[in-house]
Amino acid sequence: MDKKRVADIVNFLKSLKINSDKFDQILDKNNLEKLRIINEALTHSSMKKEINHEKLEFFGDAVLRLSASEFIENNFQEMNVGKRSELRAQIVSDEWLAKFGKKIHLEQVIIVGPKALGDTFSKDTIIAEITEALIGAFYKCFSSLKEINLWLDQYWLKDSKIILDAPHKFNAKSKLQEWCQSKYINLPIYKIIETSKTHGDQKRFYCELFIEGKLYATSYGQSHKKAEKIAASKAIEAIMKFNIN
Repeated sequence: MDKKRVADIVNFLKSLKINSDKFDQILDKNNLEKLRIINEALTHSSMKKEINHEKLEFFGDAVLRLSASEFIENNFQEMNVGKRSELRAQIVSDEWLAKFGKKIHLEQVIIVGPKALGDTFSKDTIIAEITEALIGAFYKCFSSLKEINLWLDQYWLKDSKIILDAPHKFNAKSKLQEWCQSKYINLPIYKIIETSKTHGDQKRFYCELFIEGKLYATSYGQSHKKAEKIAASKAIEAIMKFNIN
């Protein structure tokens, strides 16, 4: 790494404001061994380099789930296992990782191939992957979850409150399925039509959601899963609004 790259990484790490003696050691520009690990996490495979983010992303996936489990154990001790699983799924999701990566301005310091950030969908995927790789890199540097939780818990606390206050918006398909089962009616049917061939188009897929033959909601999404999720959320909102029994 050249001096500019080292300085860019150190400045980025400082911006994270992780209050830890171990973390402070990484901020030493002479600690090249750990800075190389961070640089590996921040180098996307689209650069076609032998050393890239992929191994650390794989490692980071396990670290993230364990760290999130510890966060939930420490902050939601009365929560049952089913609810814990639902909450963890939200705070380790690719969607959450992408939003978090943008929040910490990860895009300013990652190295990607020239065509990799060509559309919104690819951009979100890359940021989610690099965020997960960075989590893996931190664990490799620290050999401890403590610093990971010092960093992530403050964000998870805020996001968990939002998720728990409106669970149907974040796990809409499961909630709608539970509602149908509670009423002893058939599960929702999602009919998807691809309306565009443009990758990343926010209206690429059109979804119609039917329950017992009745059209409950329609929506668009850049993926069929996104379209289904939005439709399910709309259906639950309609059920709540009109107090459908």
